[in-house]
Amino acid sequence: MPKHLPVLTAAILAAATPLAAQERDSFRVAWSIYVGWMPWGYLEDSGIMDKWAEKYDIDVEIVQFNDYIESINQYTAGAFDGVSATNMDTLSIPSGSGVDTTALIVGDFSNGNDAVILKGEGDLTTLAGKPVNLVELSVSHYLLARALDSVGLSEADLAGVINTSDADMIAAFATDDVETVVTWNPLVATILEDPAANKLFDSSDIPGEIIDLMVVNTEVLEANPAFGMALTGAWYEVMSLMAAGDEEVLTAMAEASGTDLAGYQAQLVSTEMFYDPAAAVAFVTDPALAETMTNVAEFLFDKGILGEGAPSADFIGVEYPDGTITGDPNNVRFRYTSEFMQMAADGAL
Repeated sequence: MPKHLPVLTAAILAAATPLAAQERDSFRVAWSIYVGWMPWGYLEDSGIMDKWAEKYDIDVEIVQFNDYIESINQYTAGAFDGVSATNMDTLSIPSGSGVDTTALIVGDFSNGNDAVILKGEGDLTTLAGKPVNLVELSVSHYLLARALDSVGLSEADLAGVINTSDADMIAAFATDDVETVVTWNPLVATILEDPAANKLFDSSDIPGEIIDLMVVNTEVLEANPAFGMALTGAWYEVMSLMAAGDEEVLTAMAEASGTDLAGYQAQLVSTEMFYDPAAAVAFVTDPALAETMTNVAEFLFDKGILGEGAPSADFIGVEYPDGTITGDPNNVRFRYTSEFMQMAADGAL
């Protein structure tokens, strides 16, 4: 079971809160390797982040993690001001631990990057009675649940799920003991190179549900809007380069993720990137987002990971750009904003 830090001590939170609300000039952001998050590494390496930070008289350090869940845990503990994360993992880990978090940038949604892969012949019904390896309680677990539900099965019909770190997934699939894995790119692309690998279901079957974000501490953002503007400005500068097909930029991201240009472009095909900030604004203001977040909250509650002692799927309030809220309006800990992405769309950064 990954370390989701379901309980952060009151002392840690009390100590972090006063600092979080202060005006500052130095910030730290964490990210991990995934096709839609490779721009964060490029921002740091290319100097684009430094350029935008200097524009707003601040400093922003972008730190890569090899372990995705650990990066979110570190953000939740207050070691970072922002982190790349999915909508589901944001709701369950920082927001579920009481850390008020804002989705600053909606970068993309997975449109085939997350997959259920079987070794050998079969279909989803073949999974009955078999174990499945995945990062437990991550979006892979959610994808598996949605896949099983599509054929009238549930996790109870399996021999169980085996928690496997994303860092170990490729090696695990290569062993005789592992028959089925659920994971994300670039791991999916590598595993599918195995002639025995058989993709049964992927995130294109549930479009718009696995959303890839840059989330930041709400109090830090409110006290330091320049932090949000610098991150957003730098992000969309890279988005414009990617949208233009800049091969130098794309190749750098490809190599950093362990593939080549063709391999990275193949992963982008199964990623619905919001290169245009206006498209991201349209997505985050669509009422469908609230329905998705309600479904995600129900899944997390069913798994017992929607915050410590959550009495229902409505335990955590999620606020949307128009001010509407799903869940408990008295416990809003996850917020979607269109403010900074709209500024990018308007050329106001």
